[in-house]
Amino acid sequence: MKQKVEDLDWKNLGFVYRDLPYRYEAKYRDGEWQEGKLIEDSTLVLSEGAEILHYGQEIFEGLKAYRREDGKINLFRPDENAHRFALSAERLAMPPFPEERFVEAVKQVVLANKEYVPPYASGATLYLRPFMIGTSNVLGVQAADEYTFRIFAVPVGAYIKGLNPADYIVSEYDRAAYAGTGQAKTSGNYASSLLPSVEAHKNGFADCLYLDPREHRYVDEFGGANFYGITQEGQFVTPKSKSILISITKRSLLELAKKQGLNPVERQITLEEAFNMKEAGAMGTAAVISPVGSITYEGKKHVIYSETETGPVTTKLYNELVDIQYGKQEGPEGWVQTID
Repeated sequence: MKQKVEDLDWKNLGFVYRDLPYRYEAKYRDGEWQEGKLIEDSTLVLSEGAEILHYGQEIFEGLKAYRREDGKINLFRPDENAHRFALSAERLAMPPFPEERFVEAVKQVVLANKEYVPPYASGATLYLRPFMIGTSNVLGVQAADEYTFRIFAVPVGAYIKGLNPADYIVSEYDRAAYAGTGQAKTSGNYASSLLPSVEAHKNGFADCLYLDPREHRYVDEFGGANFYGITQEGQFVTPKSKSILISITKRSLLELAKKQGLNPVERQITLEEAFNMKEAGAMGTAAVISPVGSITYEGKKHVIYSETETGPVTTKLYNELVDIQYGKQEGPEGWVQTID
């Protein structure tokens, strides 16, 4: 059933799927992308032999549309999502969707569903989910020769409400292999994190923190977000690894941290060093920033700054990023694209 805008409670949306009126679809066949268009049907019809069902050729993205105070709508760095989508496609042996068409398709979906972009100051946004799947029939292990690209939209509340410190546990599992698909945004990486996440939630933790898959000495990332820390000397540090997702939020915060004089750097971070950070956080499109209250490892809890309060550096970074996204503050050139 299609979602009716009048039935929405903007302040209590949660982070759940809703069937909005329009989505965008384009097909790849005969060696090229066909012309895409907006459609109303939210269903997909697949053959039982479809490649996605057997060998997992699937990639996706996540980005948001923000209602400004003047009523206009902001997109935050959609060109970066388009580029990462293309990189993910290449890693999964899929034909990249043209980056300019990606951004234009995002804008079409937002405008077609613009009454569902939550009001300014509601704390909610319109979440966009572009994805691509292999659809041709295969039996042997091989890449598909036909693909479907879609973008749908969903109004959502905050994935994690407010700057509330959360407790994490170091996982015994690996999220992705060192030279595997960790840098691509593909469903298999998230499927492998579901069991550890379920176990973490059962034990009262927000999520897992994964270590590098080679030595299990260095911090990689959380199940659904990247890690950053503020050292005792006041430096912004975040892991550099071949097995973690290329994060647009992380790239943005690296620039803001530089502006704020935090001398940011990407490098290996030992687990022991992470325990001794002055502040730490999980960063991503859905979470924005979620402060780390504690990290538990081998039964011992290590508190980072505080389990009840957010550190001043994290608060300042969060406020500046969110203000740019909502148009309250001007960001670096090209970060925001405004549409009516």
